[in-house]
Amino acid sequence: MKKWAVAVAAIALLFSGCSNKEKANEPVKKEKVVGKVVEKEVEKPEFPYYFPLTGVGSQTSTEERAIAVMVNNHPKARPQSGLYKADIVYEVLAEGDITRFLAVFQSEKPENIGPVRSARDYYIELAKGLGALYVAHGYSPEAKEMLDSNYIDNINGMVYDGTLFKRSSARKAPHNSYITYENVLKGAEQKKYSMEKSPPRFTFLTAEESKKIAGNEAKSVSITYSADGISNSKYQFDAAQGKYTRFSSGEQTVDLETGEPILLDNIFIIEAVHKLVDSYGRRDIDLQSGGKGYLVQMGKVNEVNWENKNGRIVPIKDGEEVKLVQGRTWVNVVPTNPGLQGSVSFNVE
Repeated sequence: MKKWAVAVAAIALLFSGCSNKEKANEPVKKEKVVGKVVEKEVEKPEFPYYFPLTGVGSQTSTEERAIAVMVNNHPKARPQSGLYKADIVYEVLAEGDITRFLAVFQSEKPENIGPVRSARDYYIELAKGLGALYVAHGYSPEAKEMLDSNYIDNINGMVYDGTLFKRSSARKAPHNSYITYENVLKGAEQKKYSMEKSPPRFTFLTAEESKKIAGNEAKSVSITYSADGISNSKYQFDAAQGKYTRFSSGEQTVDLETGEPILLDNIFIIEAVHKLVDSYGRRDIDLQSGGKGYLVQMGKVNEVNWENKNGRIVPIKDGEEVKLVQGRTWVNVVPTNPGLQGSVSFNVE
């Protein structure tokens, strides 16, 4: 009987210990008295770190340099690789009516990125503003001059074609140059570039603040870059996920390798002065002076202005920087000039 009593007591102590451990792992509850009403608050753990380009929390340090990669958007280059993991993508006209992407990666690292395309001076300026390592394959005359002068740390496929950059046999040049994230880091090491300093921070809403966003309805957003629709962009709001999906020329933008769709939390559309500079249709684009813009979030759109703050293109309203929803952002740059591409429309259905 004594043995049974000891065994029962031991089991009771074991269950008591487990119960105490479970309670220890529960959120700490605080009680505060308001008049005669007792309210219980659950203390939510906060992340010690936050990614500067997405505002998303992290348990580990986010101090790491961004990379900015020129990604091809010609129809023969779709679907692209790696875009779904970009923190920010800037979509801007290159030659003619074809847009090109500057995909900025910091919080996540895709295995493969591309097709990689040639540099332009205004993309270089955007990458410089984020302190990013700039990756391209080729260049315009103005961009070559900037890269040759070491204006920005960069890796270019004109130097590393066949080594750091690989050609896909499934596509034809110039739509088949790719680089892995691993090879970007190898290139940075070879050129003795530091990859430690993180980009400047954007400002973000809390999750609760994001639920209260007001504005005009914007269930879908259409941006016309060309009469034939070759580079036209459309965004469709998915209310269940609280995010926007993206389409080029009516086809959804997904990842080549994984099939993962682009899912966006912010669509920032800015108007900038575009000037044609040569017979190839290359442009000079003013990304310094600021102007009119639209910020699309959570199915709503608000008119804003945009400013260039030390290289960061940010939304401004009433003199204050407008906060972004935590997550991924796509920035569409459209011409202000009458007669050029760049019309924008919003639909409520």
